[in-house]
Amino acid sequence: MSENAPPVARSVPQRIWMDGQLVSKEDAKVSVYDHGLLYGDGCFEGIRVYGGRIFKLRSHLERLYRSADMIRLAPAHPLRELEQAVRDTVAANGLADAYIRLLLTRGVGTLGLHPFRCPRPGTIVIVDAIQIYPPELYERGMRVIVAKRPRIPVSCLDPAIKSLNYLNNILAKIEAIDADVLEAIMLNTDGFVSECTGDNIFAVKNGRISTPPEDAGILHGITRAFVMHELAPALGMRVEQRPMRLEEFYAADEVFLTGTAAEIIGVSEIGDHAIGAGNVGPITKKLEAEFKRRVAKDAPED
Repeated sequence: MSENAPPVARSVPQRIWMDGQLVSKEDAKVSVYDHGLLYGDGCFEGIRVYGGRIFKLRSHLERLYRSADMIRLAPAHPLRELEQAVRDTVAANGLADAYIRLLLTRGVGTLGLHPFRCPRPGTIVIVDAIQIYPPELYERGMRVIVAKRPRIPVSCLDPAIKSLNYLNNILAKIEAIDADVLEAIMLNTDGFVSECTGDNIFAVKNGRISTPPEDAGILHGITRAFVMHELAPALGMRVEQRPMRLEEFYAADEVFLTGTAAEIIGVSEIGDHAIGAGNVGPITKKLEAEFKRRVAKDAPED
């Protein structure tokens, strides 16, 4: 992703939690024999902090541990211990609003593929700033393209695993960058819309909100679930999960994306197709406003 963060006003030097201790950014190093580096063997989470509260921390941790279980990686720390490590790292960095990158790696092993020759998994907590998209795109909507590269089939590598191997997403992201946009829609190998390179996707037609189902080959997004099960119902709306063709997005009144870093952002164009009036639609604006209200008031941590 285009993570162009502005300078951060820090009251203290940056500290990173690694394998049980807080260290300086300069001392935060991993071994060249770590299988996370050698093979992308591990998993991660991106989490937001709003006003000192860690948004959906428990949901993110539970997803992280599910990902670890799916790749048969036994975390070195119990969930509650890692939760406290996240809180300690946020406090140590003195940032009320921040982005957390939480990583579990397979750990140091050999140059061979064998994952169980890595005796101890690595654990890293980074707290910093992030800005995925320029602020003006939230006002006027963003242009996206449709990637030529399909999503890896669930039977090959389930995208529900938020793994350190993001090459499928990165290659589609390169297509977007080459087209001078910041995001690309990915189709699955059956031709149905899956998700974007770093965001889940929704369409609005005649007031009805729809999104691809989990078996379309998507990450089970935390912000996606927040929109579906909390924000939309609070506004008297319902979100339907169903298989969706690209043509439905072209014909939609509104399209919007969701993600931890992106939050909620409207789409104005898909390739050469203007979406609705070519700007951010009213339902997207309502959801954005409700999201901002909730995280500003008392961001939920469960």
